[in-house]
Amino acid sequence: MLRESSCRVKHRPPHLPKELNKPTARERSDSWSLERLLRRLRAMEANQDDKLARVLRALGEFGAFQRRLVVLILIPNILLAFLTFADFFVFTAQRPYCNTSWILAVGPNLTEAEQMNLTLPRGPDGSFQTCLMYLPVAWDLDSIIRFGLNYTKSCQDGWIYPDTKKRSLINEFDLVCGKEQNSESVQTILTAGLLIGSLLFGLISDKLGRCPTLLVSLLGLMVFGFGTAFVNTFNQYLFFRFGVSQALVGYTISSVSLATEWLLTEHRAHAVILEHCFFSVGVLLLTGLAYSLPHWRLLFLLGGAPAFPLISYIWALPESPRWLLMKGRLEDAKRALCHAADVNKTTLPLSLLDKLQLPRKKKAKASILDFCGNRHLRKVTLVMGCVWFAVGYSYFTVCLKLKDFGMNVHLRYVIPGIVEVPARLCCVFLLEHVGRKWSLLATLFQGSLMCLLALTLPSELKSIMVLVIALGEFSLAASASVFFIYTAELLPTVLRATGLGLVSLAWAAGAVLSLMIINQTPTVLPTLVCCVSAVLALFLCSLLPETEEEPLPDMLEHYPLQTSFFRNMTEKLVTEEAAFKDGTDDVVKNTILNSMTLNLDSDTSLQDGAEDTRDG
Repeated sequence: MLRESSCRVKHRPPHLPKELNKPTARERSDSWSLERLLRRLRAMEANQDDKLARVLRALGEFGAFQRRLVVLILIPNILLAFLTFADFFVFTAQRPYCNTSWILAVGPNLTEAEQMNLTLPRGPDGSFQTCLMYLPVAWDLDSIIRFGLNYTKSCQDGWIYPDTKKRSLINEFDLVCGKEQNSESVQTILTAGLLIGSLLFGLISDKLGRCPTLLVSLLGLMVFGFGTAFVNTFNQYLFFRFGVSQALVGYTISSVSLATEWLLTEHRAHAVILEHCFFSVGVLLLTGLAYSLPHWRLLFLLGGAPAFPLISYIWALPESPRWLLMKGRLEDAKRALCHAADVNKTTLPLSLLDKLQLPRKKKAKASILDFCGNRHLRKVTLVMGCVWFAVGYSYFTVCLKLKDFGMNVHLRYVIPGIVEVPARLCCVFLLEHVGRKWSLLATLFQGSLMCLLALTLPSELKSIMVLVIALGEFSLAASASVFFIYTAELLPTVLRATGLGLVSLAWAAGAVLSLMIINQTPTVLPTLVCCVSAVLALFLCSLLPETEEEPLPDMLEHYPLQTSFFRNMTEKLVTEEAAFKDGTDDVVKNTILNSMTLNLDSDTSLQDGAEDTRDG
């Protein structure tokens, strides 16, 4: 058993939640709508039933421990940005010319310009042709200069790149003249890694824990990210990029799950938003380094090197107490909470720790098959999958549209990096005033509308098109941040990471589809997919419940019981709504408490009866 000396605790009677001790601006409002009353009741019911949330609130909602946790989670996101978008900067456009050094055997003093002039054919415009050369002849230099060469063929001894100032993948592995590869094809490999990593690391995170998965992901970033700088062939490069993409999605899923389960209410949302802001800052740093570095290998060396000190997280990252409780590790969960209290220099009431209990084994068990068998999980997964597909497709579409304007690759990624930081910060305002559901609906609608405009506006309106694309990236970046927060709060702890991985598959599918059809000949298909996915996602998203101030679900049985409770409460509140509108603050609080006291007892007996029925 956990010894009292291992954690500073004190005996004190249970107290009312902080939300009731200190009136908020919402409680002081003169107009009390039924929706707001229900939201307050949900928060109160969370305080009564979610014992772990009460412990987290007692040790300090955002103390030194939570701040340290958020900082540890934020830092690697800069590295994620480096390794996610590096492909776009290592495929610098090249003009390849055949290597004709054979002529140096008869003219060793020839300059490069003279060598090319004698051995390379010219096109109708007078420029040297790429991928073609004159056949070597056994003549002396004077004969070659006098008579010239006439017969051409494809390059035999490799290529040279006289106009290139930087070393890129193209001139490193000679990806020219029938061997062309571009960033879009490599992005397909990267996306394939995301597809596999989403499912694999989601299962690992729910099975082994958040911290082990984070450490494995950081190890993968170190091996595959830093190791990319030492590849010898292009196939090796693809293999390392495939590996790093799995580590990227593994870290994202596990870090969001860990932050969701350690933090409360608005702090949870702020942590995820800051995490995404750091990712956008990483894109800006990557763009600056890619512009200044002369060799593509240096980009991966500098981008992957920070992964080495991040392995020290093995001693710093705390495991999620919610996950520990769901796995039956009650003492480990208490030790983690006591450690957090010591860091925050707070005292945990022993009565709260003693109330932490393990769930029933059969209720805590869950598998990926529950996403098909459980109605609520199936609904959340399908809806969020449609939303994420729409976001993935629209985001890649607007990004690829910037190529049509002939923008420099560095400028194409400076714009999203600058736009996305304020976009994500605006989510704080939206989440606090309209909640998760309407924030996602608003940002997704605006992003899809901008994507549709970008596909339908004439290309001659370049300035308007760039503005539309920037607004689209602004909205879709905000949608991505709200999406992660909303989805993590909808999913139960036992399958939270697996669910995030499954919906991430839809994002990867949207990205792949965008890469496949956006470069085709002019067609209505891109516009049609944009419209259908956006309308479907918006409609389905409207069917989901709001999660603001709701307790985090831990088990699969959470949802039907909670629905039964609030159905009873709603019926009572409908008859008492008029009394709330004219009541003072104290009257409102007392009425809510009285309603809860009368209904919680009856609801508890109903829940016990339901559980006994299921047990039988």
